[in-house]
Amino acid sequence: MNELGRLEDLPQDYRDALKAQNLVPLWPSLRAVLPPGKPRPNTRATAWSYQALRPLLMQAGTLTPIEKAERRVLVLANPGHGLEKMQASAAIYLGMQLLLPGEWAPSHRHTPNAVRMIVEGEGAYTTVDGEKCPMSRGDLILTPTGLWHEHGHDGSEPVVWLDVLDLPLVHYMEASYHVDGPRQTVQPGSGDRTHARGGLLPTPVFERARKAYPMLRYPWVEARAALLALAEDPAALECVQLTYTNPATGGDAENILGFYALMLRPGQTLNLPARSPASVFHVIEGGAQVRVEDQRFDLAEADTCCAPGYTPITLVNASATAPAFVFIADESPLHRKLGVYETR
Repeated sequence: MNELGRLEDLPQDYRDALKAQNLVPLWPSLRAVLPPGKPRPNTRATAWSYQALRPLLMQAGTLTPIEKAERRVLVLANPGHGLEKMQASAAIYLGMQLLLPGEWAPSHRHTPNAVRMIVEGEGAYTTVDGEKCPMSRGDLILTPTGLWHEHGHDGSEPVVWLDVLDLPLVHYMEASYHVDGPRQTVQPGSGDRTHARGGLLPTPVFERARKAYPMLRYPWVEARAALLALAEDPAALECVQLTYTNPATGGDAENILGFYALMLRPGQTLNLPARSPASVFHVIEGGAQVRVEDQRFDLAEADTCCAPGYTPITLVNASATAPAFVFIADESPLHRKLGVYETR
């Protein structure tokens, strides 16, 4: 392939004339935006130790009251994108959020979709669209685009959760904003109980408005039990994984990012194919080693790792005697909607 011309090869007066008209020649930058063979992601394989960040998060609780923080969060930023951009990957934002006993994080709604993966503590809750969702370790709670949500804490110990948002994408689209609101009135009913039985859905005999997101809380106790049951199935010998879905549609739980629960059997090594979306791995129970090309991350409970797309990944259970449970978030729904999803 012929080498493309460089910007410096053009006369200065020509470059100045282009700049005056807000014009840019494509050919000097063509390979940067259309590299040969596969993309060159800015996302780097990166890991965040919960043991290392937790003291800093607790210190934030003493340095900044909730009234001044609104959301007391330490962002897990990927150095490949620049820490100031607050991105874990091209489309994924990660943050560790702290709520102390007696605190209330005020109600608001925003365009980015969010989920909360509960890391530690009891007694806190999120109210989403009037539904009060208790928080326990390993629970997944949705706060989809446009829905009011707030956080409260009636317990006696700190509660921490991992925020996962599609904020980088929505911000890139210039569609990101929030609206403050009053404290919500809790409505009767709970989607996680209504949709607690797989394969059985409520029947709408009489026509009424349906919720776009009928299930907002996915209890870990249910997901863990389902994984253990799946592990007993001989057909699931290689990969014991469940997808968090919208029970009304059968599709992904949210529109842009995908969410999964994975169990690694004792001593298991799982080789994942190279796929186009970036992925996030967060250990709920046990320990796991994540290998991304020539890099290796040994993750303990509550540790988090991000891996770029188009890269094979190997997961290894650190224990030979106990299973490990991992929460995964990735960009698969977005890639599929855009028609760029690939497995290599």
